Amino acid sequence: MATHPIRTFGDPVLRLETKPVVEIDDVVRSLVRDMIETMYEAPGVGLAANQIGIPRKIAVFDAQDELGARVMINPEVVEVSGEWEYEEGCLSVPGHWWLIKRPGFARVRAVDLEGNEVEYAGDGLVGRVLQHEIDHLDQRLLIDRLDKAERKRALRDLRDEALGLATFE
Repeated sequence: MATHPIRTFGDPVLRLETKPVVEIDDVVRSLVRDMIETMYEAPGVGLAANQIGIPRKIAVFDAQDELGARVMINPEVVEVSGEWEYEEGCLSVPGHWWLIKRPGFARVRAVDLEGNEVEYAGDGLVGRVLQHEIDHLDQRLLIDRLDKAERKRALRDLRDEALGLATFE
């Protein structure tokens, strides 16, 4: 297994359309193993394939619920409800956390590595990570969930950081 560098804000691959997986073969299984290793090494609780430069509809996650790492191939959100505001970060925008409002509960339908349809559902961290990773697969980043004023501040901060102009308190 090998870990991959995580693509960060500004990398165009994060905004490329992700393609569905048509066949679950040894290449896909190997990619998923590498993604899980990369996620844990980062460390993170989720990782989408485009975050390592591969625009495919594959994500892995570990919601720290003692069930371990799971895979979602071609996932789709089938139900959301409630609302939850929480400080959220992202491996593709390292070192930054923002208060993000999302549905509190999410149910996702996907395919596992054996080609079986699976559903993952939950609130709290489970619901949040499911939505976050599918956002990546839909070319959305965390900053896209911010209101206009906060997004403008975040983009300015990211620009200043990239240019070495960030001020640290």
